[in-house]
Amino acid sequence: MHPIASWMVTLDFGDDLHLRMLDPGRDSLYAVLWAKDAPRATTVDWPIQKDLAVRAHLALQQHVGRPLPVRMKLEKRVPVGGGLGGGSSNAAAMLRGLRELFGLAVSDDELCEIARGLGSDVPFLVRGGSAVVEGLGERIERLGAVPDVHAVLAFPAAACPTGPVYGKFDLMRPDASLQLARVRSMASGAAVAHDAPFNDLAEPAIAVVPVLADELAQLKAITGRTAHVSGSGSTIFALCDGRLEADLLAEQVRARAGLPAVAASASGG
Repeated sequence: MHPIASWMVTLDFGDDLHLRMLDPGRDSLYAVLWAKDAPRATTVDWPIQKDLAVRAHLALQQHVGRPLPVRMKLEKRVPVGGGLGGGSSNAAAMLRGLRELFGLAVSDDELCEIARGLGSDVPFLVRGGSAVVEGLGERIERLGAVPDVHAVLAFPAAACPTGPVYGKFDLMRPDASLQLARVRSMASGAAVAHDAPFNDLAEPAIAVVPVLADELAQLKAITGRTAHVSGSGSTIFALCDGRLEADLLAEQVRARAGLPAVAASASGG
C-alpha cells in the first residue's frame, strides 16, 4: 500500500452494472462481459469471486449479516489494467445499488468504511464527483461543483499491471514525497490547463511498458496538447477545451494512430 495525494474526478465513460433482486434463499448469479461498444475488449480471465463488484457484494452481505441474493450483469467498457479505476467504480456501484435495491439502512459513511477494505479508490467512488484524496484513500476532501473537464482517452493494447508499476516506482523514486500543495492548486482552479496534470506513476509505467512513450508522443502530435498517463496506466489522455473538441480529437486518434479512443467529460458520479 502506498500513500497518495490525488485529485479524483468521475467521468461519463464507464461500465454498466445491472442488478436484479432474487427470491430469498436463491444463490446469487454473476456475469461479466464486454459491452458491444467497448473500445478495447480483452479476455475475462479472472475468477468471478475475485471481481471487485462481487467482492463488494459479499462484503456488504457480511456487514448487514444476511444474504442479499441478486443477479448481476456487468457490462465492461473500461479496459482491464487501464488505470481508470474501472473495477473500483464497479465495487462502489455495487454497494450503492444493493443499498437501494434492498432498502438497506446503511449510511454513506458505512459504505465508505466497507469500501476501504476493497481498494484505495473505492471510498471516493461511493459518492464520486470531484475530490482531493489522501492517505490510503480514506481521507477525502470533496470539492463541491464538478469541474468543467473534457478529455480524449486513448487505450493502448498493453495493460499496465499495478503491482509492477508501483514496484518500479519504489526503485526509481525511493525518496519521493507527496505533492499535496500542487494537487490542491490544480484542483482548486476554475479551469485546468492541458499541461497542468502530473503523475508520479507515469515514468514507472513507461519503464514497465516502454511502448507507452511512443503512444504518448503520438497523442501529443495529433492533439497538439500534452499527453498524460492515467493512474498506473495504460490509458493515456489529453485535456480538451470542450466536449465537441474531445469528440473530434478522439476520431482523429482512432484514424491516425490506430488507437481506440473516446471522448469523456467530468460527471457527478
